[in-house]
Amino acid sequence: MDGLAQPAPLVDLVRAFAAGAAAHDRAGSFPHENFALLREAGLPGLTVPRRWGGEEAGLARCTAVIGTLAGGCPATALVLAMQLIQLRTLLADPAWPEALRARLAREAVEEGALFNALRVEPELGTPARGGLPATILRRSPEGWRLSGRKIYSTGAPALRWMLVWARTDEASPRTGLALVEAGTPGLRIEESWNQAGLRASGSHDVMFEEVALPLAQAPDLRPPADWARPDAAVAAWNTLPIAALYTGVARAARDWLVWFLRDRVPGSLGAPLATLPRMQEAVGRIEALLLANDRIIASAAAAQDAGEGPSAAESGLIKTLAAENAIQVVQEAVALCGNHALARANPLERHLRDVLCARIHTPQPDAAHTLAGRLALGLA
Repeated sequence: MDGLAQPAPLVDLVRAFAAGAAAHDRAGSFPHENFALLREAGLPGLTVPRRWGGEEAGLARCTAVIGTLAGGCPATALVLAMQLIQLRTLLADPAWPEALRARLAREAVEEGALFNALRVEPELGTPARGGLPATILRRSPEGWRLSGRKIYSTGAPALRWMLVWARTDEASPRTGLALVEAGTPGLRIEESWNQAGLRASGSHDVMFEEVALPLAQAPDLRPPADWARPDAAVAAWNTLPIAALYTGVARAARDWLVWFLRDRVPGSLGAPLATLPRMQEAVGRIEALLLANDRIIASAAAAQDAGEGPSAAESGLIKTLAAENAIQVVQEAVALCGNHALARANPLERHLRDVLCARIHTPQPDAAHTLAGRLALGLA
């Protein structure tokens, strides 16, 4: 490798992402430059099997990467998390043609092609709550025609491939994912994303108007009830990277707080705020919450890699616990800093808006707690 550029280590990526995070947040713009750096570092193909040139990384490695990168730009980390999760799942599914899986794998490894699943709809909300999608697959002479609208399509400006949750128009509908390449005629992105948090994630609406697809790009269509069966491995992969991501946001807030307490010297005190026992105790509580998150996420991810991972219900609880701990960390940091924390120029204000998005990801707290409660009561 002498004379060739080496991939940037994670710490350099975090610094680069952090340098532009505030500007992208203010503008609601997508950080394309971050994904150029991720491609140079070889991270989009992290979960691709070795036989197709990937690292075949396990869940422990992926959660560590996502948690670290989130400290620089959580929106970028979220798009990468979706990439690693969705690509791993698709490439492991024998229902998809081998040649197509090989192509997708190599595009991710060699070109950094980005993937995500588009599931949420205006009327349906998240499919995790039940119901059939309004997005329709109709048979045509060339294969399928896809029509519908998806919202909250994370990473939309940079995706090469979209896995679209849809149903057939048959008398007894089947549901499944249809693979659509960006730029296909009939596909249109509406730049609608204007939320309080994760503003740089490009989670826009995507419209599909009679998009033509070959049969091979929607090969796994099943009766809806077949998808309701819990898959513990899928649940772990869908939840633990999200838990790590928002823990990364909380850690960034903690780091800024520590700097502030060491640097701030009120005239009435004549010493840094860090010398006050009250501040030391508060930072200790923050350390405890971060430690709990780090330990529970790392332990569950390592167990999953060893084939002894958490149940689907346990994964939901881990994500919920980690999310609430992360939110508490940032809220505590804001409370300690007072008005300083709520200034738009202060990173804590952005971290607070970002970390509150943790509750929105599936499973949401009420669903995770209800499932765990039903299991404990012998009702599920």
